[in-house]
Amino acid sequence: MRELSGPTKKIIIAITASASFFHLYTAATGVLEPRLQRGFHLLFLVPLAFLLFPMTRRSPRDRIPWYDWFLAILSALPSLYIILDKDRLNERWEGATEVTTFQIVVGAIIVLTLIEAVRRSTAPALAMLIVLALVHLIFGHHLPGFLYHKKFSLDWVIETCYLLDDEGIYGSITGVSAVFVALFVIFGAFIHGLGLGQYFIDVACRLAGRTAGGPAKVAVISSAFFGTISGAASANVFATGTFSIPLMRRIGYRAQFAGAVEAAASTGGQLMPPIMGAAAFLMAQITQIPYITICKAALPAAVLYFLCIGTTVHYEALKRGLSSMDIIDVSPIKTLIRDFYLILPIVVLLALMVIGYSPFMGAFVGTLVTLGISFFSRSRWMTPLKILRALDMGGRNLVMIACACAGAGLIISVVVNTGLGLQFSNVVISYSGGYYLVAMIFIMVSAIILGMGLPTTAAYVLAVSVGGPTLIEMGGDVLSVHLFVFYFAIMACVTPPVALAAYAGASLAGTDPLRTGFEASRIAVAGYIIPYLFYFSKGILLKGSFQENVLALMSAAVGIYILVIGLQGWMLTRLNMVERAILVAGAIVIPFPILFSNLQSVPVGLALIASFYFLQRNKREKAATAQPKET
Repeated sequence: MRELSGPTKKIIIAITASASFFHLYTAATGVLEPRLQRGFHLLFLVPLAFLLFPMTRRSPRDRIPWYDWFLAILSALPSLYIILDKDRLNERWEGATEVTTFQIVVGAIIVLTLIEAVRRSTAPALAMLIVLALVHLIFGHHLPGFLYHKKFSLDWVIETCYLLDDEGIYGSITGVSAVFVALFVIFGAFIHGLGLGQYFIDVACRLAGRTAGGPAKVAVISSAFFGTISGAASANVFATGTFSIPLMRRIGYRAQFAGAVEAAASTGGQLMPPIMGAAAFLMAQITQIPYITICKAALPAAVLYFLCIGTTVHYEALKRGLSSMDIIDVSPIKTLIRDFYLILPIVVLLALMVIGYSPFMGAFVGTLVTLGISFFSRSRWMTPLKILRALDMGGRNLVMIACACAGAGLIISVVVNTGLGLQFSNVVISYSGGYYLVAMIFIMVSAIILGMGLPTTAAYVLAVSVGGPTLIEMGGDVLSVHLFVFYFAIMACVTPPVALAAYAGASLAGTDPLRTGFEASRIAVAGYIIPYLFYFSKGILLKGSFQENVLALMSAAVGIYILVIGLQGWMLTRLNMVERAILVAGAIVIPFPILFSNLQSVPVGLALIASFYFLQRNKREKAATAQPKET
């Protein structure tokens, strides 16, 4: 992102702050009709992709070249037309009203400029997917096999991509970004300005900093808190990793392990309710399942994910005999109690959603509460300058999400209208032989591949639009299928060879990105197992009776604990390869009620843990008694 100064910086701040203010204004007075809300949303944010993000690595970063000003103005014209001519567009008949030459021109402009905006601000891979989708849409009638579709005219292509308000660039996916996601991004900017992120770190230091290997546990806890707000793994790594990684290295953790822990924990922040990043709002929109229901179902799995990471760093500390944090690095309890009011915006957000208000209203009221409680402390006052900075930060953070959602909406439109999604479903069902587990593996691979080069939001939407119907058709529950895809779209952040979160952690730790990625994927191994439990163990989603839910969660927790011990190779002493293999095999079997029911698997798992504990204790005692004889 460019670092500007002078009048140019003031112009950019005016645009970004105006974008944030528009969304707050419509939240207060009422959301505009779809075309207007989405038109203004992209009118502000697509041009900012050209003003804030350089064209190439060699392009100037301290000023905006004339051609980027030109592209910014050009990219604003199609949205401006949508706004000014919305009455005529609302009255036209889809597929019947003629598409004018002017509409074809401005439609082509928004498609082309959006591709470049996505390439700059979001990911080149997503821009390439948009290009491939358009090539398939225009030339697919020449392609063989399941890629074939009927020929579409240029008028129909422009109408589908640009003029409709239920699909394409200005469709429902952009609508979620323009209404729900925007408010939460702005809410995140305001609570960041309030200092809630640092408060989360201070609380994590107090909770776990004084235990063995404390800094790593601080990274886990603070990333769980902070990541649910930031919604981006890499951003979370840089926000909390600049503090946690040096502390981990200072007490003796390997640099590679420190970077991997931060990457795994930051990735999991997107799995932790109540916010869960932008993709969760899209899930609520697509599935028509209340957002609070999604949060409730996702909470146990998120806790299990962080249990895996926390247990891993604990046994790593015990294995290496690592110390805790210095007392000077831990905030006094009095300070934490005094600043406890900082979490009030989150409490208000949750309370409003629990009693039935929309996440949209919860985020708006939470923002107002943030402004109000800032005056409880003179050092935290949200002065006009701080408010302007928060509005600017919110607008800047929205650029990538808005471009990604608009691009994803365009791709989904192509997938649906060409029948590619249906053809993909037929292929998966055919190659899986009708076995649900095999189909899940196919969808897992596709979600991870998409997520490697795309933001989580775009990866989830694209993967679920292609693979979701397949699993649902084969008997999967709607919520479990969407959470399954959601998890693997996120796990791509720590899955080599790309692993964007691991790259960010490696850059802070000064280690090899690929090796850090492999270690991060091992630390976050529960993230590859938990999604399968959504289908095989309904209690993980709290969909059974109270007893079924408790047993499912207990068996999953026991299984994850055993898995961590097996992978770490340490309990009370070092485990040999046979012992580790037995533990890993047991950990994979215990959480899944296939060989054992959940009622049976819990005592089986506990018995396995107890037997290894006594074996390890005997081994340690023998080693202790044998040591004097050797000396």
